[in-house]
Amino acid sequence: MPDIVLEYAAEIRLAIGQTFVMVGISILAALLLGLPLGTWLYLSRKGQLLSNQFVFSILNLFVNTIRSFPFLLLVVFLIPFTRLIIGTAIGTAAATVPLAVIAIAHYSRLVEQSLLEVPKGVIEAAVSMGASTREVVLKFLFVEARSGLVLGLTTSIVSFISYSTIMGVVGGGGIGDFAVRYGYQQFQTELMLYMILIMVILVQLIQFTGTTAARLLDKR
Repeated sequence: MPDIVLEYAAEIRLAIGQTFVMVGISILAALLLGLPLGTWLYLSRKGQLLSNQFVFSILNLFVNTIRSFPFLLLVVFLIPFTRLIIGTAIGTAAATVPLAVIAIAHYSRLVEQSLLEVPKGVIEAAVSMGASTREVVLKFLFVEARSGLVLGLTTSIVSFISYSTIMGVVGGGGIGDFAVRYGYQQFQTELMLYMILIMVILVQLIQFTGTTAARLLDKR
């Protein structure tokens, strides 16, 4: 390992750990809330099983509003909410709140798009066999769209990593924040480049894993 990396080994490990915490919480939020929200968006669309224009408009407005915010401004805007939930607006734990919010909105839209690609004939066949809405979603929609859902989650995770680099503004830490504070601001370009390399390798691993999983799940 380069000497400069060894010199900051403890700080680098801490930064990587902070990134994993922030991204991990984002993934959980995307799966636990973004997936149901995206499914509800799909089901409430005109012509779908739970068609309801009012509900769809409200959900669609929420998702579009969150996604249209520049992320740095969203972090600042959510500081009062973050303080209410976490008790502080500073630190890695506080950084997970805006990341979770953007994760929910980001993944829910990708879920909706993946479900829209499922042929309507599949839904009609399920309904004709007497399947309930819950059974249609779990046994038909998610099964048919599983490849797209995995690819969408992979794309989202890469975005979460990118968003996490901004969290230094609220003391969230992470690899990006370390690269700026120890690399750029202290004129240690070599250290900054090594941090960028770590980010690139991490993204490549995630993308490869997600693409491979999606290809294995795609039975079409």
